[in-house]
Amino acid sequence: MFPHPSIGMTPQALDSLRDVHLPPEPLFWQTPVCWIALVLLIALISWALHRVIRRRKLRAALRRVSALMTAYRRDGDTVRLARDLSGLLRSYASARFPQAGVEGLVGRALLDFLDTHGGKGAFRSGAGAVLETLPYQPSGIADAAGLVSAVRAWLLENPQ
Repeated sequence: MFPHPSIGMTPQALDSLRDVHLPPEPLFWQTPVCWIALVLLIALISWALHRVIRRRKLRAALRRVSALMTAYRRDGDTVRLARDLSGLLRSYASARFPQAGVEGLVGRALLDFLDTHGGKGAFRSGAGAVLETLPYQPSGIADAAGLVSAVRAWLLENPQ
């Protein structure tokens, strides 16, 4: 029953042996699952913040369109409405598409760009076509509400 005396184990030596103790279980935050969950949570929060910031810019642009339409109803200045809407579209588009060089587009090229990027024809042949000439040759807007509607639709199609 006891080891052979030549091995060097005596009954007293066997009594002094202790069980092998395993290290304690790692805490939850030390597990790989926790780190993966943390990375996913950070990614989700980053995405949500990015989306909120993008939507803030869109809401600001839509508020500006409403303010321009209110000013138009008050003073009836079609040239100012067209000029300000064109400027708003140009600045929003250059922020939304920074590599497209929107700042340098004028006339038909700007309208083509707007239609290509969500305008669905509202700027080349629709109510937005007046943006090509109206800021330079005032002739009046037959459909100011249609122009404002086309601008709003384009902004909503291109959230920043």
